[in-house]
Amino acid sequence: MERAAIFPGTFDPFTIGHEAIVRRGLSLFDHIYIGVGVNKEKSVIEETAKRVETIRRYYRDEPRVSVESYYDLTIDFARRKNAKFILRGLRSVRDFEYERDMADMNRRLTGIETVILFTEPPLAAISSSVVRDLISHGMDVSDLLPH
Repeated sequence: MERAAIFPGTFDPFTIGHEAIVRRGLSLFDHIYIGVGVNKEKSVIEETAKRVETIRRYYRDEPRVSVESYYDLTIDFARRKNAKFILRGLRSVRDFEYERDMADMNRRLTGIETVILFTEPPLAAISSSVVRDLISHGMDVSDLLPH
């Protein structure tokens, strides 16, 4: 049986921190489905279809990674993909309580386990919101995005 995980997020934009979690996750899972979640509450700089296409280009040579958008609950996306795991990255203690609560609820509702990988220290300060802010101020962020 394939060990599949979903890696959900808004990914606006997809950073080198996200890429590192996927890379490390591939050593644990047979397949990772990157789910670009659509959240009408969040303001984004790139349309969903563009984000999906950009991430697909990053992984065009990796058959064990698929990328698509989803509009419903993360656990529903996981069920559609027959994924028994949700892959998440944890940057700091600030992220911990939120991730723990989500993991507990997801497991309680569906039995789907969350696997949390701690972010590599040099990448811990990189977040999509920080990158968006830098972009909005005209800064070059190319070293914070996968090539």
